[in-house]
Amino acid sequence: MNILEEFDTIAAIATPYGTGGVGVIRISGAQAFEIIEKIFTNPHFEPRKFNHGWIKDGEIKIDEVLVLPFFAPNSYTGEHVVEIQCHGGINIVKNILNLVLKNGARMAEKGEFTKRAFLNKRMDLSQAEAVADIIHAATANFAKVSVKNLSGVLKEKINDIRNDIFEVLSRITAGIDFPEDVNEPEYSYLIERFENITSQINSVLSDANASNIMRQGISVAIVGKPNVGKSSLFNSLLSLDRAIVTDIAGTTRDVLKETLDLGVPVTLIDTAGIRESQDRVEEIGVEYSKQSLNEADVVLFVYDVSQGIQAEDKEILDLIQDKNYIKIANKCDLSIERKEDVVYISALTGEGVEDLKKTLTKKVCDIEPENLEFVTNSRQQVCLNRAKTALEQALLAAQVRELQDLISIDVKSAILALDEITGELITDDILDNIFDHFCIGK
Repeated sequence: MNILEEFDTIAAIATPYGTGGVGVIRISGAQAFEIIEKIFTNPHFEPRKFNHGWIKDGEIKIDEVLVLPFFAPNSYTGEHVVEIQCHGGINIVKNILNLVLKNGARMAEKGEFTKRAFLNKRMDLSQAEAVADIIHAATANFAKVSVKNLSGVLKEKINDIRNDIFEVLSRITAGIDFPEDVNEPEYSYLIERFENITSQINSVLSDANASNIMRQGISVAIVGKPNVGKSSLFNSLLSLDRAIVTDIAGTTRDVLKETLDLGVPVTLIDTAGIRESQDRVEEIGVEYSKQSLNEADVVLFVYDVSQGIQAEDKEILDLIQDKNYIKIANKCDLSIERKEDVVYISALTGEGVEDLKKTLTKKVCDIEPENLEFVTNSRQQVCLNRAKTALEQALLAAQVRELQDLISIDVKSAILALDEITGELITDDILDNIFDHFCIGK
């Protein structure tokens, strides 16, 4: 995007394509009110008040609408913004958007509304990224935690750490630049401050794994020999008939995947029964099964409790001995056997399935969103680790009483790394990459 396009008036559909009760077209930029006045029958706008009227193309009525005006800087983007709420048919929404574009706006790029909000200092970069997290949240829990970032909790934490580092840098700089008036800080002071600030960064990073699991989810493969009830369990966990279930061994030939919400997104994988086979198609399915269990974060090993652990079952257990797995005895309605290290279920009746969900949740994703102050993404974690590394180098230098002007170089590097999180320091390439993951209209 060239510099002139940064100041264009932009427009896009802000609601999902499809049939619905309401569709919204958003316009942002200096010409937003000029454009709406050309096509709206009641352009007498006051802040925070809807206007009712018709969108018209010349004398042709397009739709009866409500128009909500936002005057700069009190808008999402910090610019003049107009939102047109029309009926939710695909063609109605597209017709109004095309009319807006014809009268002076250009089509917004991905995430451009939020990008303008960031550039106009309506939010920092961590809050902008939280917008994308909320939109793409695969679970209710992750949406709740992402809202904390949108409210500015992560921004405040990063700024607190930055301010602590900046205070140390200021004292070092004052001692270097004005040696006659200000003494350089004691090395004991520097050591204590660097250790304390590094501890603060470690505290933020301590929830990185939980953040990544909530955002990216985990993969769970259901494995076992043929006809032990893997597909029945797959359907029971999903509460739908997704996989074909028959009494014929080897029905599943391919890998099936569906998403299950257990507080974090779980990719549930139904695999072909693992056994020796002369059938080429089934043989390929078995190879896919082995690949899936190797790549899975967790394996659900299923066996038929009415038959007990047999030779084929033991071979599969040998394959997964180094994996994080749960041993599941299916068809418990046909047996009274009970062992402590086994989860007993009946995929046919549903007995034990809810207990299995609880066991799976506790084993791999026992995360309480209310206990998370905020979440971080991989980009933010990289920046935090760079700041931590710089401070650790400064700490080592202080411990050997290195010249403080040299120590200040690492301290400055730590500040710059944190500035990339909030967007105080950011390159165009990184910025474009972030907002390219947004949808058009946001």
